[in-house]
Amino acid sequence: MGFWNGKKVLITGHTGFKGAWLSEMLLGRGAEIFGVALPPEGGDSLFAQLSLDKRMSGALLDIRDAAALKTEVAAFAPDIVLHLAAQSLVRRSYQDPVGNWATNVMGTVHLLDALRRLERPVTAVVVTTDKVYENHEWAYAYRESDPLGGHDPYSASKAACELVSASWRRSFGGTHLKIATARAGNVIGGGDWAEDRLVPDIVRSLKAERPVEIRNPASIRPWQHVLDPLHGYLTLAERLHMASGGAFQSGYNFGPEPADVHSVRALADTVLRHWPGRWTDASDPNAVHEAGRLSLSIDKARSELGWSPVWRFEQAVENTIHWYRQADLGAEPAELTRAQIKAFEAAT
Repeated sequence: MGFWNGKKVLITGHTGFKGAWLSEMLLGRGAEIFGVALPPEGGDSLFAQLSLDKRMSGALLDIRDAAALKTEVAAFAPDIVLHLAAQSLVRRSYQDPVGNWATNVMGTVHLLDALRRLERPVTAVVVTTDKVYENHEWAYAYRESDPLGGHDPYSASKAACELVSASWRRSFGGTHLKIATARAGNVIGGGDWAEDRLVPDIVRSLKAERPVEIRNPASIRPWQHVLDPLHGYLTLAERLHMASGGAFQSGYNFGPEPADVHSVRALADTVLRHWPGRWTDASDPNAVHEAGRLSLSIDKARSELGWSPVWRFEQAVENTIHWYRQADLGAEPAELTRAQIKAFEAAT
């Protein structure tokens, strides 16, 4: 907790699902936060539910605007940067591949170049995804040393972010600019209202008392509660910021324990134990390609950072659905969020 007190932290993507949870965590740790992002999507955004617009400073801008981003970065002069801003939906990346690449790749270039020009030391954690690996649909968990790749525009663009980060680290890094990347699994948690994402789609159907349509019930994913990878990002940022030399300047996986890698079907069944309903198989053989099997090795983060996941699969699902059900019954989303952060941090 003491490390973050008074630190100047720039969060890109603070209006998104993960960014809102991260902002709430850092406010609780006494950090001075500045956010850069597009306006939140939809009236039910967690950013709005937490009233973060009134509790932290920020600028609403598109990271594709290099000049505007450079101005805000220079004015705030952060100690630490957590780069979450991205086009993060696989199916949307097929609809607008050019916009997807411009945001994910050139947006990252613009940020890192703005940081390069700061006249002070700065630590940056660039958040990518578990989908950065060349996916061969095999059973073993991907390690940080495995080849990067990506079939769909989203996955490939995030793999390119890894290459951009490595290039900037080698070309411009050192004691002045430290860069690491974080590759997380499929996150779940209260307050996610994104389109075409499994848990929000399930919740919308349950609220409307409709059968839940599941597109890919056999797909395997490394499910984890959003607080686990965010804890990983913060742990990595701390170690990186305090390190000397080139320590921790590389990529790290943040995923669940191997036993918590489950199918979409298993996740849906577990959700319905906490919020009764039923699901139907809506598989479409003509749908755009999405990976069938994916899991991450977390040995590197465990051994080098001392990080391990805190909430197992059942607990992650239970806490997620508890958040949605209680909010649907009238509980304050901000109170639910803070209570879960408190419980999580007590367990770390």
